[in-house]
Amino acid sequence: MSSILPSIDRYIFRLVIVPMLGVFALAASLLMLDKMLRLFDFVAVQGGPVGVVFKMLGALIPEYASLAIPLGLLLGVLLAFRKLATSSELDTMRAVGLSYNRLLRVPYLIALVLVAVNVALVFYIQPVSRYYYEQLDYELRSGALGASIKVGEFTTLADRMALRIEASEDEGRKLMGIFARVANKQGQVLSISAREGAFLATRDNPDTIILRLTEGTIIQDTGTKGQTPRVLSFSRHDLPIDLPAVEAFRARGDATREYILPELLRIGWSDKTAPRERDASVASFNFRLVEILMMFLMPLLGVALAIPPKRSTSALGVFVSIVMVVAYHKVNEYGQDVASLGRLDPILALWVPFALFAALIVWMYWRVAYVPGGQAIGALETVFAKLAKRLGKLFRRQRPRGHPAPSDLAPAE
Repeated sequence: MSSILPSIDRYIFRLVIVPMLGVFALAASLLMLDKMLRLFDFVAVQGGPVGVVFKMLGALIPEYASLAIPLGLLLGVLLAFRKLATSSELDTMRAVGLSYNRLLRVPYLIALVLVAVNVALVFYIQPVSRYYYEQLDYELRSGALGASIKVGEFTTLADRMALRIEASEDEGRKLMGIFARVANKQGQVLSISAREGAFLATRDNPDTIILRLTEGTIIQDTGTKGQTPRVLSFSRHDLPIDLPAVEAFRARGDATREYILPELLRIGWSDKTAPRERDASVASFNFRLVEILMMFLMPLLGVALAIPPKRSTSALGVFVSIVMVVAYHKVNEYGQDVASLGRLDPILALWVPFALFAALIVWMYWRVAYVPGGQAIGALETVFAKLAKRLGKLFRRQRPRGHPAPSDLAPAE
């Protein structure tokens, strides 16, 4: 018996890891898809470079991964044991003396690795990446990423220059159809048009850039009455542009989700901290902690929902598992918000739901593992089966007109 256990562990590992990675990739992609579309729309409105969208999405990956990892672990275990159950392999393993606790050895080893990854994400990587996302958002709105000059619109720079660009190529490196109107303190006005142009940085003064124009015309109006404006043609002309002043972005820590673990502990348990900030820090710490501890329950929940009734291939457990995890995550988010406002103690707001959720999962696993013929969601399976049967009868009754009934097709005797 002992010689076949390692091979069983390898087999279960393969069954769990493949769907787990697939679900993780799918869940992260779905969570990021809606955000990506909104970011593309936001960057297009602000006129910023397209590359900043992927930087902002990259900064959001740790935040979405903290939810996708538990969901991937749960569905990986669930789909693996469901395959074992529907192919009768699980009955064979049980018959030779392998308990559910023994079969969960590999899933729990995987869970320990994922818990370590999630601890690093939730307590360290996610706060820093969230701050980086907010910084990119600020720079995009303020124009520090080149978003202040929009194609096809007049843009005012330094209160003395109006600039319009017809089109741009190569992510803004090549500009076409340029018109600029520059006024100085002496009342002179320059109207400049050029076929092409490009922005160049200066080494001496970082607050000034050069707009190098190619093949254009300058119309100089001195502002003197009766004097004809001068018209000059050029093959290349450098036009200095003063960059608008951009305030430095705030320091990290404007919100509690930007604090790493040592900062949360220092703020939450310091007598010198303001009560509102202390409540928010303690709530954030407990929220992250229960989200991590929840991962230890995922293998049990996966097994409890993976075993369908005998002679059934129902996939109701997959649907129930997703609903339970997402609903519990939303309950935790609401509990964190309430505890951050000081309206409820974090123990009540976060740990009571965790205790109830854990008790429910342990009971469901106990029903499957220790009660002969026990089902974790047997009542739901029964209701689902009856509902499916009634819907099947309803669809059979609504047969399209002109189609003969099966009895009408019988050969005449």
